[in-house]
Amino acid sequence: MSAYPNTQLYINGRWRQGLNDDLTVVNPASGEVIGRVSNVGVADLDEALSAAAAGFEQWRRTSAFERAKLMHAAAEILRQRTTAISRIMTLEQGKPLAESKAEAAAAADIIDWFAEEARRAYGRLIPPRAANVRQMVVKEPVGPVAAFSPWNFPLNQAVRKVSAALAAGCSIILKGPEETPASCAELVRAFAEAGLPAGVLNLVFGIPADISNHLIPHPIIRKISFTGSTAVGKQLASLAGAHMKRVTMELGGHAPAIVFDDADIDLAVRLLAAAKFRNAGQVCVAPTRFLIQEPVFDKFLDGLVKAAEAINVGDGLSDGVTMGPLANARRVGAMEALTADAVMRGAKIATGGKRIGNLGNFFQPTVLTDVPQHARVLSEEPFGPLAIVSAFSDYNSAIAEANRLPYGLAAYAYTTSAKTSAALARDIESGMLSINHHGLALPELPFGGIKDSGYGSEGGSEAMESYLNTKLVTEAA
Repeated sequence: MSAYPNTQLYINGRWRQGLNDDLTVVNPASGEVIGRVSNVGVADLDEALSAAAAGFEQWRRTSAFERAKLMHAAAEILRQRTTAISRIMTLEQGKPLAESKAEAAAAADIIDWFAEEARRAYGRLIPPRAANVRQMVVKEPVGPVAAFSPWNFPLNQAVRKVSAALAAGCSIILKGPEETPASCAELVRAFAEAGLPAGVLNLVFGIPADISNHLIPHPIIRKISFTGSTAVGKQLASLAGAHMKRVTMELGGHAPAIVFDDADIDLAVRLLAAAKFRNAGQVCVAPTRFLIQEPVFDKFLDGLVKAAEAINVGDGLSDGVTMGPLANARRVGAMEALTADAVMRGAKIATGGKRIGNLGNFFQPTVLTDVPQHARVLSEEPFGPLAIVSAFSDYNSAIAEANRLPYGLAAYAYTTSAKTSAALARDIESGMLSINHHGLALPELPFGGIKDSGYGSEGGSEAMESYLNTKLVTEAA
């Protein structure tokens, strides 16, 4: 895997070309075409559906103990290939090599964690009202799954869906990201080489709307998992609802980060800057709206600007680079448009705000201040290296701004007050809240949002729930 590989479909235990013409893969650091990815046709999808149906019948009857053993083996294969896979990921996605290595290593840990959950999908006995009755609650896999995974984390978004489905005893058709296909394919390859039966895990690439419109309504598919934008998520949830399909939706965010005047400001600057500019800001849980209490506003802003200006932007494969390019040209255009709109409405650029060069998709780490509430960037998810820093006077005004938007994925806060922390836990409208550190996305923790940020969880024991049916069995002797 020293060079960037072309990527094929994986259907019914076989790697092969799709029926449609291949799509190209572009290196976001150079703009050069580095490879090709197979493009699925309708007949390919039908074969994947048939394979998933047959694979489910076999996999659901495989004991949880054996499923866990196979998953642990796949995790070890992935772990052994971390170095090679991380280089592939950086070539196709752009993130610095260190971030790619961390993602590949974390993916193996996620598989291991869900492997153990496979053995803990417990039912229960309910005390009966009559002596000769036994009342049992059992957990059963929901059925074949259609999962849709994005390009910003080619491994770690896909691995959560695949691992939860396999742990529960479901088969799955994974629609991988066309822009970053090869590292996602290596995840599937690890499971295949670990001995996963044919049809249990299938991988397809192609035109997203064509694939979702074919898979979601199909009677074989019983569960949908999607990670992506709120707009697309609403469309897919509506389609799934029309066919009574169970859905997990991990959608967009616009995370507030509240820094109170009693906080450790140096710690807040260091951790929030790292979280903001990781993966060039292309992170659904990245802090975006920085709400800083007035007495410490200037100190925090000065620290964040210095942190942004210290970032070394460049090709993710180069030594010393701490932020790579945006993953595609669309994101560069979005950053330019959001910045221009904010400035036109009176915002000030504290640092950054411009594209870097004409080769690749590089954009400066950017900090905006004095952004009016009607600016687009304060209502649309930036999904890039753009931070909006605003001042607040008191607790209530901070909470009002934090909860103003329809998003509710992640939120952050910094304070040394136990009373304030308790109030934040009660008042913040978000699926996840991290106070005085960044503790999200660990395998054992729930991961999901509320409101327009979706529903369901892709982490923790809660992630297994939507892949399992609850069945009551009541029996009289």
